Order: sequence, then structure tokens, then C-alpha cells
Amino acid sequence: MNVAVLLLLGLGFLEAEGRCFFNRTQEYCVCYHLSQETVSSIIQCLAASVVEFQGGELERYVAFPISDLDPSSIETLGSLLIRKIIFRDLLVPEILLARVLKFFSYTPVRELVFESCIFKGRGNWEEMANKDLPILSLRFHNVTSALLTGRQQDFSSLSSWLGTLQELSVTGSHVTSLPCGIGRVFRALLFLDVAQNSLGDESLASAFCSGAFPQLQVLSLQGNNLTSYHRVCESVRLLPELQHLDLSQNKLTADPSSSCQWPVALQIFNLSATGLDEVLTPLPPSLEVLDMSCNHLRAVDISLSSLKKLFLSQNMLRAVPSVRNFPMLDTLHLDNNSIAELPWDEVKHLWDVAAAGNPYNCSCSGAGGLQALAATGHLGQGWPQDYTCQSPPGYRGRLVKDVPVSVLRCNSAAVIAPVCVALALLGVAGA
Repeated sequence: MNVAVLLLLGLGFLEAEGRCFFNRTQEYCVCYHLSQETVSSIIQCLAASVVEFQGGELERYVAFPISDLDPSSIETLGSLLIRKIIFRDLLVPEILLARVLKFFSYTPVRELVFESCIFKGRGNWEEMANKDLPILSLRFHNVTSALLTGRQQDFSSLSSWLGTLQELSVTGSHVTSLPCGIGRVFRALLFLDVAQNSLGDESLASAFCSGAFPQLQVLSLQGNNLTSYHRVCESVRLLPELQHLDLSQNKLTADPSSSCQWPVALQIFNLSATGLDEVLTPLPPSLEVLDMSCNHLRAVDISLSSLKKLFLSQNMLRAVPSVRNFPMLDTLHLDNNSIAELPWDEVKHLWDVAAAGNPYNCSCSGAGGLQALAATGHLGQGWPQDYTCQSPPGYRGRLVKDVPVSVLRCNSAAVIAPVCVALALLGVAGA
């Protein structure tokens, strides 16, 4: 088999013993430290749709002569069933990667994943100029490489391929900046995940400059070093197609003078675990999903006419926000707050209500409303075991479902009045 094909299919083989294991049911093949003696076991991976290579370093192959493929090798690569390749725990010389990547153009591979890899040195990417690849999804997690700053020429050489890429993830890799010019290369990118990095307010502004990521629809900035709600808004407002923005696990603060306009297409907004003690404004006006769970909110007094799903679990709310402010709402999550009673008349029309872990007042209306909601099948996960009474004292610690809400207990007037009427009629008759 051609050296380029071997490198393409088995970038991890070493002198240590190792082999491939194929799970036919899952169409998943894993190769551990392949050696030259056991590399033949990679043949069984040709029937897999996902192949994973674990462990090794590739420096010894840097000097290998890699010639153009002959027709039979091209035919072999084109006949592969592999759609996804994962490289894990590898030391990868970038110069070798640059020489091998071009051969992916002959394969049906659509997704490449590098996890816990170290990219060493700088590659010569000129051979990739005007080269198209079928790979649409590229993911890096916990990787180490040279800084992105000053690498515009490398990205320019890769622009023919990167301009068609649809999904890019670079997570947990200590990324501090995304130069403006890089974003302009990704002309067709729909999904960008840069979670768990070190992006700050300043670097965000340069990353999403005019012309960068023009088709981007989903952006995850989870777990970075963002602090200013207003500056995040200013940074992403030039993304006209943005529909889903995740800012969770940042420590955001409000700017009293903020008047930024969010992208008009933004419909899903995640502000969970951002340290909020009040709702930040302005919110995107066309939101359909808003997640502000795991914060310190004591009240939510907002109105969004198009909102369908509102997540407020693990806050400090004492009352349910007025559902009338959200005429399109169908989902409301309020787990683990300080809410004593759900307003039955307001929430009974919702399709998904979750409110476990609250200190309920098991009055007739409180317990009865929850029991009625559960009977509709619209009360979410946790019923009945996570719905307990805090008051009155006689029911403290009792499950809400076990509280009697009979007419005799809860509306004695409804029982006494007919009895009185009946007695009165009997008295008249006797007279």
C-alpha cells in the first residue's frame, strides 16, 4: 500500500505492539499504537464508518517520501466507507499533516477530530492552495499548537477548503484570540464552538469583524473570560445570520448605558451560569428560547412576545414570572428556586412545566394545582418524588401528591351550604 495511504489511514503506528478492534454493530474501529508488524490489522477498519487512532508520535515519518498517488491507490481511497476519523493522544508534526491532508480529497471522509493532540512546528500549506476537500466538520479539543496570530498566509493557502467548511470546534485549547482575517476565510461556516478557552472582550471584538463568518448560525462562547454583556453584543452584531448564541459559564455584568442591538435572527440565547442577579438588557427581541438557569435571579420582569421556552432553574425566585408576558410560551422550567406555589390558571396551558425542588405551600390551591397539572401529563421530570411540602407545619416533608385536596377539606362551604338548604327545606315541609 502506498506510504501516503498508510499515513492517511494509520497516522499512529509505532514500534510498540498494537492493533485495531472493529465493532461491527456500531461500525466503529479503534486502533492502538499500530506497529509495522501489526499494521495489517487496519484492513478490518475499511468496513467501518468511524475510525479512531489512539496514541503515538509521528516525527519518525517526517522524512518519508510521499509521492502522488497512483490510480489504484486513488480507487482504494474512493471506495472507503469511512466518514469520520478521530486522532487521539498523538504528537503530530504539522509539516507531515500538511503533506498528507491533500490526499483526503480522494476519500469520502466528512469529519476530522483531533483530541488531546500536540501539533509541533509549522507546516508548508502551499500545496493545499486551490485544493478542495470533502471534509465539512473539523473538531479540535484539548490540543496544543502554534499561535493563530500571524498565520494568515497558512489560512489563505487553505481557503479553498476552509471556505466550504460548515462546522468548526476548537474547545479547551487555551485560545486567546481569533484574528479578523481568519474569520473571513470561513465563508460557509454555520457552526462555531470555541468553548472553554481564554477569549476576552477585546479579542472577541477583533474576531467578529466586518466580513468574518458571514453565514454563521450557531456560536458557542461557553466558559471563556467574557465580562461585558454590552461588548459581547457589539462584537456579534455583525453576524447577520446568527440564530443561536451560548454565553454560559462566563461572568457577565451589565452596562447601564447599553443600547446595543443584537442580530435580528437570534432566537436561542443561553445565559446560564453567568453570575446574573438581574436580567440583563436589552434582550434580543425575537427570542424563542432563553436559558437563565443557575444564576442568582430574584425576579424576572420581562416581556417577549415570541418566546416559547424559558429556563430559570436554580435561581432565587420566590414567585413565578407572569406567563402573560410570554403569549407563545409552551415550556417553563423553575426547578430549585424558592417558589411556594404555582399559579395554576397561568401555567395550566403549558406543555412542559418543571418545578421540582421548591418549598411548596401545600394549601388546597397549592397542592391541588400541582396535582391537577401532573394529571395533565405536562409536569416535567421529578414528579412526584421531588415535590415536597414546606408548609403548613402539618404537611412539612410530605410529598405534594399525598396531600388530600377533597372538596370536604378544601371547600367546606360547598358542602355546608347544600346541607343548610336541605335542612331549611325539611323545616318548611314540616311546618
